[in-house]
Amino acid sequence: METTKIALFKGQKIRKTLYQNEWWFVINDIIEVLTDSLDPAQYFKRMKQRDSELAKLTAQGGVQFVPPLMLEMETVGGKQKMYCWDTEGIFRLIQSIPSPKAEPFKRWLAKVGYERVQEIENPELATKRTRMLYKLKGYSDDWIEKRMRGIAIREELTDEWQKRGVKENKDYEILTAEISKATFGVTPSEYKKLKGLKRENLRDHMDDFELIFSMLGEKSTTEIHRTEKSKGVSKLKQDAGRGGRIAGIARKELEKELGRSVVSKENYLPPKEPKKSLI
Repeated sequence: METTKIALFKGQKIRKTLYQNEWWFVINDIIEVLTDSLDPAQYFKRMKQRDSELAKLTAQGGVQFVPPLMLEMETVGGKQKMYCWDTEGIFRLIQSIPSPKAEPFKRWLAKVGYERVQEIENPELATKRTRMLYKLKGYSDDWIEKRMRGIAIREELTDEWQKRGVKENKDYEILTAEISKATFGVTPSEYKKLKGLKRENLRDHMDDFELIFSMLGEKSTTEIHRTEKSKGVSKLKQDAGRGGRIAGIARKELEKELGRSVVSKENYLPPKEPKKSLI
């Protein structure tokens, strides 16, 4: 499904469309905004002549690098197919634009790249930045602690899956869905629909109990893998169902005591405090 949206950059429009759950941006719009070119298509052609690597990427992509696609966009004259590129591709495009307007983007990309290198050398920095971002969004320290612990447990589980034969992204999704179904009675995609989420991270909208049962299901699955020395997606899927059921049983027992469902359509984020009157 494709959904056309308009993004604004300094008052100028950049069309984007949601395609296969990722944003794709109109290449000509990006070029026009950053160069003031009256003929962005011709400008793009000259860019590829100057930058042979860019030409290769736009023609055939690269390792885990998707080339531009012709996608339908809303225009004044109706729907038309236009060359679009995903976020990674647009960043690569911007690197080749010799324009003062592109410099802020290039400096930002350099800063992000530098921070990423720092995080690889010192993983604790990545944890600190993540905590800070959650704090800025308004999450409590108590919730952040649970979320960070959940991230660590999730990484431990996916590391086990990789060691035990999981290679494809779809297999990670299948195994995750298996745990979720057994824990909560719904898959992650169904859970997101229940909460009215689209591209947002599901766990960022879970409350304390939802996070706790997610952790229990995933940690149980990890320990079952290790105990049984499981190998292969088929066996891992069985383990995932068993690990999720452990959390699911605990959830149902709690629900009996509380008299309500733990699975919630609410999106967890503390309400912002109203500004105090100066009068």
